[in-house]
Formats: sequence, C-alpha cells, structure tokens
Amino acid sequence: MPYIAILKTSIFLRLHPTISIIIPCYNQAKYLQESVESVLKSNYTAIQLVIVNDGSTDNSKEIAEKLSEKYSNINFLTQKNSGVTSARNKGIEFADGKYILPLDADDLISPNYISEAIKVLEERPEVKVVYCEAVKFDQSGQKPWKLKDFNLSLLARDNMIFVSGIFRKVDCMAVGGFSTDMKMGREDWEFWIKMLKNGGEVVKLPFIGFFYRLHGGSKRKKTGTKQKKRERIAYLNTKHMDFFERELNGPLRFQRTWSKAYNTLLKFLGKL
Repeated sequence: MPYIAILKTSIFLRLHPTISIIIPCYNQAKYLQESVESVLKSNYTAIQLVIVNDGSTDNSKEIAEKLSEKYSNINFLTQKNSGVTSARNKGIEFADGKYILPLDADDLISPNYISEAIKVLEERPEVKVVYCEAVKFDQSGQKPWKLKDFNLSLLARDNMIFVSGIFRKVDCMAVGGFSTDMKMGREDWEFWIKMLKNGGEVVKLPFIGFFYRLHGGSKRKKTGTKQKKRERIAYLNTKHMDFFERELNGPLRFQRTWSKAYNTLLKFLGKL
C-alpha cells in the first residue's frame, strides 16, 4: 500500500476508531439479516460486525456465511451450543474494535446510535458505558421502554441498561467479559454491575436508538419466573456482596425495592 494511502487510513482510524458489533445467534435465522442491515445502515462507517453462530439448528449458519461473503466488514464465527454469554465473549475476544456493541440477532439499532455514542466516549474518557432511549416492538407496533437514568444505587436493585450498551473493549476484558456461569437470565445486569461498581460514568443518549423485539422466543420472557428470579438474586449476592453491602446495607432481597430499608432494619435489630 502506498505511503499516502497508509497515512490516510491511519488518520481515519484515529478520528473514527473501529467499533465491533457482536451478534450471537441461536436459531434466529428469521431475524438475523434485518438485525445486520440495521447495523449496515449506520452513519458511522468504521464498523466490524462479528456474527457468532451458537450451534443453531435452523439455517442461521448459512445466512451468516452468505452475509460474511457479501460484506468485507462482516466476520463469521461458529461454536457448539454454549449459550449467549459464551457466544458474546467469543465475538468480543475476536473483535478488533476499540469499542464493543453487543446486539442480539433479533434486535435493531438506529443509524445514529453508534456515532453519537462514540462521540461521547471519545470526548469523555471517564464515561465507561453509553446507552440510549429504547422501544419494544412486535408485529402489532412499538411501545416505549421506560428506562431509568443510571445511578449505582438503582443498579443495585434493578437494571436500566439493556445489553446493547456501547463500551470500550479494554474495560470489558478487565472484568472478564460476560459471566458464562450465569444461566438464569439478566446476565447483562451482572455485567454492568461488575464493570461499573468500582467507578466509571454512564451516559444515556436522549433519543431512541435501540429496538427490542418481542416474540415467543424472547429470552426475557423465559427468564421472568419467580424461580429464575430467586436463582438470579442468589447468584448476584454470591458474586457481588461487596457492592450490595455498600449500596443496600446488605444483600439484595427478593423484594428488591425494599432491600436497603429491610437490611437497615435487620441491622438495627441485630439480626443481620
């Protein structure tokens, strides 16, 4: 490559650092291409897209292979079925980007989400995560997803950042990526806890940039049972008791909203 071309490429990458969009896919052939197309419509061009086939039994693999053949910035990886966290981690480890955006194979993003998020992250090194307003949608239309603004105390009780937040790869690798032993859902919540509990600011962009698809196979529906909630709370307390002790004065409780008040009362009574 001529020197001037190398110089131009270097300047472009310095001004427009690469972001890697990681799409894990398990039997989501029906939606995969639409998800990929939403990324390709982005007004940010320094994009690497990594599709990770997690042992699909439908034709997800074939669709992903065709997309990777058609577009030079799409990479295709495959593994035996190991779960969405394992697939995300595989894609993140492979990724070349300075920034990471996990995107499930049935969800969509707006054209300006990436560019606006990277603008914040480049200008403000103290910011670890950027997310945005979002909607849920299905065949009947869209409805607002009322996401609260971030603060650590609230994060201790509930998650307000969907999995498709944008962050630096170095911060992700520093906390070991997504926890592959968290099998009871909401693994994104635990990921944000371990990334943010020891510092780092979060910015929510003031526009709709993420579209969460509702359908019968949505993981959110499958993991919403009381039993899964109990398992999830037990797991979080085991992994992050230091965080909950600091923010909630004790463990996260099944009635999460009342955790701090209940823990404070028990300590006052000498029962905790």
